[in-house]
Amino acid sequence: MNTEWVKARQTKYAAYATTYILIILAVLVVANFLANRYNKAFDATANKRFTLSDQTRKVVGDLKQDVKIQYFDQATGMTAGKDLLDRYAMLSPKVHVEYVDILKKPQLARAANISREGTAVVNLGTKKEEAKTFDEEGITGALIRTLKGGERTVCVASGSGEHRIDDTTSDGFTDFQTLVQKDNYKVKSISLLEKAEVPADCTVLVIGGPSGDYIQPAVDAIKKYVEGGGRALLMLDPPLKIGRKEISDNDALTAMLNEWGVSAEKNLVLDDNPVSQLVGVGPEVPLITSYESHPIVNDLAGKATGFPVARSLEIKDGAKAKLTKLFATSKNSFATYDLHSAEIKVDPAKDKKGPFALAVAGALDTGKQNSQGRFVVVGNSRWASNSFLRFNGNRNLLLNMLNWLSSDEDLISIRPKEQEDRRINLTRAQFLTLRAVSQFILPLIVVLGGVMVWWRRR
Repeated sequence: MNTEWVKARQTKYAAYATTYILIILAVLVVANFLANRYNKAFDATANKRFTLSDQTRKVVGDLKQDVKIQYFDQATGMTAGKDLLDRYAMLSPKVHVEYVDILKKPQLARAANISREGTAVVNLGTKKEEAKTFDEEGITGALIRTLKGGERTVCVASGSGEHRIDDTTSDGFTDFQTLVQKDNYKVKSISLLEKAEVPADCTVLVIGGPSGDYIQPAVDAIKKYVEGGGRALLMLDPPLKIGRKEISDNDALTAMLNEWGVSAEKNLVLDDNPVSQLVGVGPEVPLITSYESHPIVNDLAGKATGFPVARSLEIKDGAKAKLTKLFATSKNSFATYDLHSAEIKVDPAKDKKGPFALAVAGALDTGKQNSQGRFVVVGNSRWASNSFLRFNGNRNLLLNMLNWLSSDEDLISIRPKEQEDRRINLTRAQFLTLRAVSQFILPLIVVLGGVMVWWRRR
């Protein structure tokens, strides 16, 4: 009787074990099938280090034809290539990645003019573009150049006290130049004083905070350029009359803007925004945290931008251009018209109360089919200088403006983030404590625990 009962129990347990094994195998088979069919990844890092940016997702997601990315390296370096390029392939079935071992297939590397290991080349039909750097910025940049074709040039005006692209001081535009070049624009300096004409190869003209007056022929050249279908970014600082470097009123330039419907007020905006206090800046640096509806600023939600020493802008009724305010100061802001005093204070009894527009985008009808003049006016220029360009969303705002001006709205997005340095820096005392805990104290606790368990069982 006992023998039969034991056999029955063994048979029952064997059946249970078989069932469990079959269930586990079925789960593994289904999981493997789903993993092969739906290749997904989850980025658990705090700064989303392994997640591609919104811009890359937008560019890849809008692909209308197949793109092949070739990665050239030795077999030992392929892992680094796969870590990045497989993420592109996961975004769209139109992205195909080919990994080329330059030792096994040197003829392919030679045909692609590859001069160094770890190089990626984007192929779209007959067009090819080599990534300048092997990172998201480089790959996406090569993809954009392939899709857009042609060279885009940003011409920065000089000669009237504007910020210079060769000036590495806090007031210079060297960071401006570097950033814009990374977004696949060519940057060059032009002088409207030497020749009052905007060169034909200028995709966007930048007037970066002139401290001196623009002569009338130069203003006429800008007007002719924009009204003929050109694109311009005009950044005008308040005409302060203090210090060694006074800023002129630039009446001819502001008169041109008046014709287009934008009035650059001769004032200084002071904003007592609570956010400014948290960041640690004074009222002379208006911080913007909310934006209007426009392609330039639609993707800046959650980003702050700062504009040190700014003037307000007004839109006039019956404007010649179609105008849109991009953003404005808070309700706590005031505008002072006393531009001669070094000590600036808010006087609610005299000063005009905000909010005030700080940036306006405009479009002009040229009368020609599929031709439109575009311009953006900002009541400040230092926001794009070396001292402030890296502040929060300023870089994205600048690139968004240039993309809209050059009719590249599909490229407007949040750019790839610079990788954060997340290394832990320890003092010598902290290092010694950490080493003592990890090498001696924790192992000693484990050993003592084992001894105590052995002693109790004994």
